[in-house]
Amino acid sequence: MKLRQLEIALQRCAGFEKPRAAWEQYQTPATLAARLLYDACMNGDIEGKTVCDLGCGTGILAIGAALLGAKTVRAVDRDPAAIHTARENATLLGTDVECIVADIAGADASGLAERIGPSDTVVMNPPFGAQKQNVHADRAFIDCAIAIAPVTYGIFNAGSTPFVEAYLRERGTVAGRVSGSFPIKRSFAFHTKDVQEIAVEILRIARTGSASFREDKENPV
Repeated sequence: MKLRQLEIALQRCAGFEKPRAAWEQYQTPATLAARLLYDACMNGDIEGKTVCDLGCGTGILAIGAALLGAKTVRAVDRDPAAIHTARENATLLGTDVECIVADIAGADASGLAERIGPSDTVVMNPPFGAQKQNVHADRAFIDCAIAIAPVTYGIFNAGSTPFVEAYLRERGTVAGRVSGSFPIKRSFAFHTKDVQEIAVEILRIARTGSASFREDKENPV
């Protein structure tokens, strides 16, 4: 499947029916999702692999991984309504995705990793921490990702690379970076524009050391 074909297929995925601002529930744009997945596929990290989508929302990354030939795909999110839509999207696009309701930012992240099980690759669009309820939420996603997979592809705010590298410390490294744009449509009362373009970067994180979880999350760097 070519990049443009993947993008067109992913545009069929339904978004959030009732998105929550506190959880930063924004549908990953098909263009950005296809770019992440295609790069991962070209690096040999999708086809024939076990792939896990952390914070899957309505499943666009998980479904895209399945379309690109992943052997097994798991999609994890704390919102049962989003998981329901993810299942419907997976059926719509003729893909087999195992959907799991679980809170990645919960207290027992290490236990969650054991529940999800090991994967070859993680794909994720973690919350950026733009809402005060969600500050530093991306750290739990990074922790879980490197605990379950040796390779992770994630969407982060532009300029996040130094933080991610510092947070990983001796556990991993940023092994690749692609710049992109995340158009956020007017979804909530506090939005002042019909579309807000957010500069982002897709990071390829390679696990290099221990997969254990950080205990000093309040002051990681």
